Amino acid sequence: MQRSIKDYIIILLKGAAMGAADVVPGVSGGTIAFISGIYEELIESIKSINLSSVKHLFSKGFKQFWTEINGSFLASLLFGIALSIFSLAKLLHFLLDEYPILIWSFFFGLIVASAIYVAQRITEWDYKTILGIIAGTVISFFITEITPAPAVNTSPYWFVFLSGMIAICAMILPGISGSFILLLMGQYRFIISAVNDLKISYLITFGLGAAIGLISFSNVLSWLLKRFHNITIAFLAGFMIGSLNKVWPWKHVLEETVINNKLQPISLENVLPDAFFQLTGKDPQTLYAVLMAISGFLVIFLLENAFSRLQQVKK
Repeated sequence: MQRSIKDYIIILLKGAAMGAADVVPGVSGGTIAFISGIYEELIESIKSINLSSVKHLFSKGFKQFWTEINGSFLASLLFGIALSIFSLAKLLHFLLDEYPILIWSFFFGLIVASAIYVAQRITEWDYKTILGIIAGTVISFFITEITPAPAVNTSPYWFVFLSGMIAICAMILPGISGSFILLLMGQYRFIISAVNDLKISYLITFGLGAAIGLISFSNVLSWLLKRFHNITIAFLAGFMIGSLNKVWPWKHVLEETVINNKLQPISLENVLPDAFFQLTGKDPQTLYAVLMAISGFLVIFLLENAFSRLQQVKK
């Protein structure tokens, strides 16, 4: 596929949006890939990195290998993701600590709009697609109900490798985020710290696990999208709906632990805000939270509209 420099800059920006989403527990970079219209190309490109293409690297040269794996697309996207993760990790960490209700409200709106958008991609509705949505919702909901493992300050390399393999599968699924999987495994704060502190050995180990997991899982996902497109899309939409349980802004802490001399919650339950029916009453933050959720909802449709216009201009 022939692309201009402008096209690759746009792909880089889409990667940056994916990276920003992947940093946050509960928001998936796969969602951004889906609404930006690159999801299936991403899956197919990753799938093309296989034994055959590696053989061609040595027998036919780097240029042939690069073309087969859609290398320019992947490189632009991955650069955008990495740029975003390294530049936004500290900011998002700060915002989640200082303004949790407002930030989670924004993400709640993002995911609601994303689920609607993904569901619109279903071309034929029948009992199978409805069951797919229900199954995805139920499975995702129960995953979010699992109590996260206690966060750790250090971790063996084999577990960091395994965490990368598992988390990357979620990162390319619209719905449950890779960050949330890391949270369940007790690795989220450790990996974020490794990014912030540039602990190269851990980052390389995590990256190798992610690469192997990504290539393996992309083959499964590609097969499902080709053979059972509508059911797979319905399941993914359900995954996103079920994940709303995780990003509900108002929570009550059930259990805490001390990490780096700070109390950190490890078990939470969803609650209604005190002033849910008095948006301008005693708790003005509730009003701000609702406005943030609406903003998140609108952002998805503005992005989708912008990406659609870019596609039309290219045609």
